[in-house]
Amino acid sequence: MVEYINITEKNVAAEHLCCAISGKKHQAGVDIKKSWLKERLPEGHVFRKLDANGKVFIEYAPLETAWVPVVGENYLYIYCLWVSGSFKGQGHGKNLLNYCIEDAKRQNKSGVCVISSQKKTPFLTDKKFVEKNGFEVVDQIAGGFELMALSFDGTVPAFSESARKQTIADQGLTIFYSQQCPFIPNGLKEVQEYCGEENIPLTLVSVDSLEKAKNLPGIFNNWAVYYQGKFLTVHILNKNVLKKLLAT
Repeated sequence: MVEYINITEKNVAAEHLCCAISGKKHQAGVDIKKSWLKERLPEGHVFRKLDANGKVFIEYAPLETAWVPVVGENYLYIYCLWVSGSFKGQGHGKNLLNYCIEDAKRQNKSGVCVISSQKKTPFLTDKKFVEKNGFEVVDQIAGGFELMALSFDGTVPAFSESARKQTIADQGLTIFYSQQCPFIPNGLKEVQEYCGEENIPLTLVSVDSLEKAKNLPGIFNNWAVYYQGKFLTVHILNKNVLKKLLAT
């Protein structure tokens, strides 16, 4: 029988966070994420995963307390829905998404929303998958980024006005980041090392409050990269990805 469990304040220390289940280089990120998660759980934040040694989970929160530049009332926001490796094709994605939808209905929410894109993009939920499950595009931002929603009552959320800018004054490489994803600390380390080696000016902006997250100047799920004043990607970088990105 397939079993899933929710991370709670009681089990968060002992349970693995399956998004970073392997690799010692991400252990520091796991510890940071768990600390961040413990603070979010009382807000209604949910991290539900397969009770197995695999990357199968969904993470969502009330939109009002979700650290994203999306605004609306009485919605749940999905940060991440991930099924990988040998666990694909077994219905886990649909099971987890249905759990979130039913949870929203139990709470008398107006619906569920998620940031996606017209083209499949790393670190964003696949548009085709949520479309098959009733989600529709309710808002768009230049670059092909879309806000998808499953509305129960006809109301819809929207990107914040600040997010529509997708530009900043700083012309150097600038990264906005939170403590939510276990991959972020190592990503920051690799970016800093590469920029140091290549003498590339780098500005790191810690998104450490809900207010900052709601008023960011572009798309953000837990990471956003800008260069020469323009938004580039939500892809968490390593040296190789950064090198290719700056070469384009």
